[in-house]
Amino acid sequence: MKNQSKNYDFVIFGGGPAGISAAYTAGKLGYKTLIIEKSNSLGGQITRALVIPMMQSTSDDINTDFYKKLIEYSKKFNAQITYQDGNEGWFNPALLKIVFETMLKDAGVDILYEAELLDKDINTNLKTVNFVKIKSKMLSIHIYSKYYIDATGDSNFCEFLNCNFIDDFGKFQPSSLRFIISNINLEKFSNQIMKADADRTVTTSAMIEGNIHLSTAYTFDTSKNWGLAPFFKAGIKDGVLKHSDTAYFQVFTIAGMTNSLAFNCPRLQDNDNEDILTHSNALIEARAAIYRLYNFMKHYFEGFENSFISQIADMTGVRVSKRPKTKYIYTLSDILSSKTFKNTILTADYPVDIHSNKNDNSTLKAVKKYYLPAESLMSADFSNLFVCGRNLGAEFEAKAALRIQKSCMSMGEGLVKFVNKSNDCKEL
Repeated sequence: MKNQSKNYDFVIFGGGPAGISAAYTAGKLGYKTLIIEKSNSLGGQITRALVIPMMQSTSDDINTDFYKKLIEYSKKFNAQITYQDGNEGWFNPALLKIVFETMLKDAGVDILYEAELLDKDINTNLKTVNFVKIKSKMLSIHIYSKYYIDATGDSNFCEFLNCNFIDDFGKFQPSSLRFIISNINLEKFSNQIMKADADRTVTTSAMIEGNIHLSTAYTFDTSKNWGLAPFFKAGIKDGVLKHSDTAYFQVFTIAGMTNSLAFNCPRLQDNDNEDILTHSNALIEARAAIYRLYNFMKHYFEGFENSFISQIADMTGVRVSKRPKTKYIYTLSDILSSKTFKNTILTADYPVDIHSNKNDNSTLKAVKKYYLPAESLMSADFSNLFVCGRNLGAEFEAKAALRIQKSCMSMGEGLVKFVNKSNDCKEL
């Protein structure tokens, strides 16, 4: 196997929303940048896990340049719409794979796909990462960089470096396995659900750019008077659905994909992680649940007569991940008190959103505007290692508010800008 070496200013592990934003920002600032992705496409949760649309959150335009550019690029590919509530984050997950690559190439960023970590070299005295050894196809590459960013979501690079982690592994949120159903008569479906949910607290529908776009939801929690409840109760009574299938149900139309719906469900039933097969068995059951939900839609809802399952996510929609210790561990108290910081990376107001597989045990706590400091993205173990995305240095409850894609994008952008400014000021 032939050995090579390359030198960069920034090396970013993980091609999801946070990593892409960091890479794009670094490239635009003139840094020689490499993004390493273990799969064969960019986007992570938003493309491969079908986690669409992006959830809304205030930002005060703090580190939102990448997000605005993403909207601009996506419009060129017919991959984005703005919903009736003003949310610009309704995207086409398939086309975003192309959009993200176009953006990074325009920023001069190198992209390395289907790569895996082999080795590393660490200066224990200076507490720095000197280089990493990467395997990509037939090449073994030594990569040297001034700065490294773990944007893998699951902290894979930090784990490879034997970093110390926040000890809250017992806290849990179920993942999801999303899917898409196509060839739906959305006009018939829209009319039915708008009549069923008369108070419009959950169900919305509008004509946008010449196409019907809509959203509706149901959960087995009793905190809300769900308009779709009679359909789900009938589905369980008739044996079409299991009770667990009704834990969480949410659908959205998709930009540039007419007559299709993206399903934010089913939840994975993998609370017990002691057995090595638990997660795999949960995925198997989730795919069986997808087929039940598909038959449920055909049986009880209008417009699904000629529909078909067109896509099942090839990546799990994850809400919880391992998080390394950082220079500052962001807390729920910081959110609730709206604590301010000198080095603010982002502003948000997305609620503390904790899912559960138990009835009436989920949390959706509205909050005021809150602020995240750069120190929560700075490794406590290595001076040239950073994190961004859902593996930020935060408590479980605080991370439950910050895990949304828009915030992750601001983390990536804000982190690189902070490092750039700190270099100029010699403060880092």
